[in-house]
Amino acid sequence: MRNRRRKREITMKIGRNDPCWCGSGRKYKQCHEQMDRKIEGYRLEGHIVPTHDIIKNPEQIQGIRDSAKINIACLDEVGKNIKVGMCLKEIDDIVNKVTKEMGGIPAPLNYEGFPYSVCTSVNDQVCHGYPHEDVFLEDGDIVNVDCSTILNGYYSDSSRMFMVGNVSKEDQDLVRVTKECCDLALAEVKPWAFMGNLGDVVMKHATANGYTVVREIGGHGCGLEFHEEPWIGYHTARDTEMLLVPGMTFTIEPMVNAGSERIHTDQENGWEVYTLDGAKSAQWEYQVLVTEDGYEILSY
Repeated sequence: MRNRRRKREITMKIGRNDPCWCGSGRKYKQCHEQMDRKIEGYRLEGHIVPTHDIIKNPEQIQGIRDSAKINIACLDEVGKNIKVGMCLKEIDDIVNKVTKEMGGIPAPLNYEGFPYSVCTSVNDQVCHGYPHEDVFLEDGDIVNVDCSTILNGYYSDSSRMFMVGNVSKEDQDLVRVTKECCDLALAEVKPWAFMGNLGDVVMKHATANGYTVVREIGGHGCGLEFHEEPWIGYHTARDTEMLLVPGMTFTIEPMVNAGSERIHTDQENGWEVYTLDGAKSAQWEYQVLVTEDGYEILSY
């Protein structure tokens, strides 16, 4: 999905006994003052640092966790039912049913004109695939199901790859390596490291296995809005890009192609993205929280 960006500078002008900017209700000196000073030190060294609106407080984090429970349940239910001959619209129906039964709202539905509740991207579709009612899964297909949920104003977002029927060894390898890329990136999520480390390991692993990584579309902040800062690309060097600090929530979702990294978007609907050369593409997506000592997977 497309990314909306917001910016607000970190300020050190708040009084130590004033309520913390995060909305926790605690005094600033007892909440985020020490972390803000540490972040400011990195900024003065020339690093990109997160602004206050990127950092979530405990109440917000719990709200995102609760939303993620629905998101995970949707993908679990899709996994139980996906099969050869299944209409893509049935996947949309499953997501709608589970989401509404659990009190949530499908985040993609009507988002900037997107007409469905979930994205289903099959074979050479990179992302944002429509769950068409006249498209049926065939033996050997690989499909990414990308689910996003709103619960009480909090957003969750993750996707999984599914292999339908008898999938070729070549396509199995693409799906496997793409998940390995995500897992390697996940291991790089730790406080006071840098976002560029994620892209570095993704690119190296994908390239070592003969694949390419899409440049134009990547991960993003997610939690209080569908798409927040930072945008996360996967053609980055170590110790570059934004500083990772506790309270950040974002997605890890590299899109790995078996052929060229070049892509094109359907000119008619403006959403469905395909590989330019028709080669297969795969994507897994985790939503993660940076913690004091590492990470927490929120949605998968």
